[in-house]
Amino acid sequence: LDQYEMNEKEATTSLVSEPVYFIQQGVYSSKESMEENVRNIAYYIYNEQDGKYYVYVGMTLKKEITEKLKSYFQGLGYDIYIKEFMISNASFLEVLQQYDLMLENTEDTNTISAICSQVLGKYEELVLSDEN
Repeated sequence: LDQYEMNEKEATTSLVSEPVYFIQQGVYSSKESMEENVRNIAYYIYNEQDGKYYVYVGMTLKKEITEKLKSYFQGLGYDIYIKEFMISNASFLEVLQQYDLMLENTEDTNTISAICSQVLGKYEELVLSDEN
């Protein structure tokens, strides 16, 4: 019975969702338009919904880091929007916490760019591939 209770606790903790702030670069009416407008972005992900292409260039668990990322991408000339989505992938949330610590402690634009790329890659690896 103790073993069952422990597994039940583990199951409920792995299903906990947390809000993740996605840094949205834009929304496009065609894939061609999207690709044209993001060609200078090192790494991005997108999703297609209702014939529109939503482009994301970063994500974080912390609202204060959204401002840093927003400023960084606005400095590159992009209009940025913050979108909040609930994510329940415990592995990804743990990785994102580590990247957030690095983002908190840097102002270097190359480092910020590299971290954003790595976060998006981990999101594809741990969340999107898990959904398929």
